[in-house]
Amino acid sequence: MNTRTKTDFTPVDQDLYAKAFQLLDPTPEPAAPAAPAQVPLPAAPPVRLTGPVEKVLTDALAFLDTHGWARHTLVHPEGARCSIGALRAAAGARNAAYCDAGNLLLDEARRQHGKGWESIPSWNDSHTGAQVRSVWEAAIRRAHHMNI
Repeated sequence: MNTRTKTDFTPVDQDLYAKAFQLLDPTPEPAAPAAPAQVPLPAAPPVRLTGPVEKVLTDALAFLDTHGWARHTLVHPEGARCSIGALRAAAGARNAAYCDAGNLLLDEARRQHGKGWESIPSWNDSHTGAQVRSVWEAAIRRAHHMNI
């Protein structure tokens, strides 16, 4: 038996057919790229504040650089000062920072120039500007490392 089936169906556009099924049964959207893993930032180094002794020593040396260094006088008529005069100008008063800075400066002078120095003025008056500056810089470094 030869049976022919004739239908009145319209041929289906295969692309349209695929799109219709996609709307009915959508495939999952590709996953959005994952946010980059958050890498913790390294901790910031602790903020180190300048200690009062270091500040007095640093300010005193800056004073000497600006106004000049003197021997045999606390304050020269033109504004230069000896080491003790610069300490007094930087500290503003004979406070604890002034005393500690003076002790540290004298200790460093004894380290570099012998133990015989009894005071900052006697040491200051017996050395060159370069020698005095070397002691100031070393005292500032020590105050920095001691965090005082």
